Amino acid sequence: MPRKIRELIADLNRAGFTLDRQSGSHRQFVHPRVGTLTLSGNEGHDAKPYQEKQVRQAIGKTLEQG
Repeated sequence: MPRKIRELIADLNRAGFTLDRQSGSHRQFVHPRVGTLTLSGNEGHDAKPYQEKQVRQAIGKTLEQG
């Protein structure tokens, strides 16, 4: 069962990402060491596999860099 967009947002927040800006359902999160990540979709929608992968990779980069 796919995760929800709200769960991905919570993961990003825990990893130190902050919401930079939002236009409709597109949210741009920023992290000082990783950069920008765009996540689209309403919070209650199922996340696409590529979105889950992008979030996992971005969080992994924060862990690699300390």
